[in-house]
Amino acid sequence: MSTDQIPPLASYDGIALADAFFALDAEVRITAKQMPPEEFRLYWLGRKQGRLKLISDAWLKTAPAESRKLIGSSFNELKRRIEAALATETTVEVGDSLDITLPGTRRTIGIENPLTKTSREIVAIFQAMGYSIAAGPEVETDYYNFESLNFPPNHPARDTQDTLVIADQESKPLRERLLMRTHTSPVQIRTMELEKPPLRIVIPGKVYRNEAEDATHLATFQQVEGLCVDTNITFSDLKGTLDHAMKALFGASVKTRFFPSFFPFTEPSADMQISCIFCGGKGCKKCKHSGWIELLGCGMIDPSVFGFVGYDPAKYSGFAFGMGVERVAMMQYGVSAVGEFYSNDMRFLEQFA
Repeated sequence: MSTDQIPPLASYDGIALADAFFALDAEVRITAKQMPPEEFRLYWLGRKQGRLKLISDAWLKTAPAESRKLIGSSFNELKRRIEAALATETTVEVGDSLDITLPGTRRTIGIENPLTKTSREIVAIFQAMGYSIAAGPEVETDYYNFESLNFPPNHPARDTQDTLVIADQESKPLRERLLMRTHTSPVQIRTMELEKPPLRIVIPGKVYRNEAEDATHLATFQQVEGLCVDTNITFSDLKGTLDHAMKALFGASVKTRFFPSFFPFTEPSADMQISCIFCGGKGCKKCKHSGWIELLGCGMIDPSVFGFVGYDPAKYSGFAFGMGVERVAMMQYGVSAVGEFYSNDMRFLEQFA
């Protein structure tokens, strides 16, 4: 195609331009019907011999300066009509191959992971008792993770929590070294530093330990801890709170019992067991024929911990507790391997939809 196929404009006035571009609009409609989409595109939009290129050379570039704005506006409108016609032709071509009578693809609605659901159920129980939700960083300092919780340097209790330490921290003082928190207890300290009693918080979150992974242990897992501080808080308040929570979680027939234990940040400390929810306390494989299942640790806040946050231990007392979400979820859903919750296996997860 050459420039002699584009007739020169007889005049550059508005009427002459309107007539010229009206004829081109008609040509666009005719060629859009007669030509396949790709041929139509090349006919009008080809870089070297496309009709728009030839029109620009013949009319726009040779026009007097005072007429170029009007020609340019009409030229751009013509280009938009060509592109619209091309888009319509392409859509029709694709649409011809689409059978609209076929059923559509159904997108399934997602559900909460069982761990998320269990964690929220536990938190909701304590919220109903007046507890607020607290949160804190997962990368902690040694001070908040250990020292302020009455784990002094070289304390043997540190060995029970095999810690994942951030690299290149040796040059810092011990209390400033960064690590992945081994429990959500640092949030208790951070909250007590900011707020005065009375205080009731529940703390859900991920924790990290250098664990050998097996059917019941993971290096990354979830906890829910709780803290209550006020005047005249006793061990009876702790037992009553946890007994109510376990009945709300597992059913009114569940019983609780407490055994002496040790945690550096509580004194006295206890392990709490619940009557086996599988056999009703009669004894089965799940509870190793004892009728009881150990579920969480708890105790009264050690006065030394209050010293780190500026609470007066002569005036205030409190209790704390902590449980693993995975353990509760395994019991609730009858899951034997904790790794299933993190496998992203749809065959497993769809059971809980």
